[in-house]
Amino acid sequence: ITAGTSESFNTMTANWGGVGYLWNKPVVFVFVRPERYTYEFLEDNECFTLSFLGEENKDIHKVCGSKSGRDVNKIKETGLIPDTTSDGNIVFEQSRLTLECKKLYCEKLNKDRFLDQKILEKWYGAKGNLHCIYIAEILNIWGK
Repeated sequence: ITAGTSESFNTMTANWGGVGYLWNKPVVFVFVRPERYTYEFLEDNECFTLSFLGEENKDIHKVCGSKSGRDVNKIKETGLIPDTTSDGNIVFEQSRLTLECKKLYCEKLNKDRFLDQKILEKWYGAKGNLHCIYIAEILNIWGK
């Protein structure tokens, strides 16, 4: 998940999400914890991109999923080559598939709404740092 502008952006590896059709639109849904640096960029920008880099870029996935953009320059550390879409959103040359998305809805998960408390206990425990879910319309798709 990448959000921001060419002047300031962050990217992170995310495993939770999906693609579907909602409100008569093609959409994605992604989950991001508020403590993640990318969350700030998601909140401050109307759009974000999803880049699917493939198995050949596992090292990039590892860095972007384990290190914070607050502490390291992920672009320099990974060798990612950023570019911008015509709407100014960040994409990467290495991406095999890129989705450009416009936010439609976001909400923090609510511990009281979990119907299976085992999921809450397993994934959130006592700390309770629940994810925010973003539902976004897919505006553009690029593939290689």
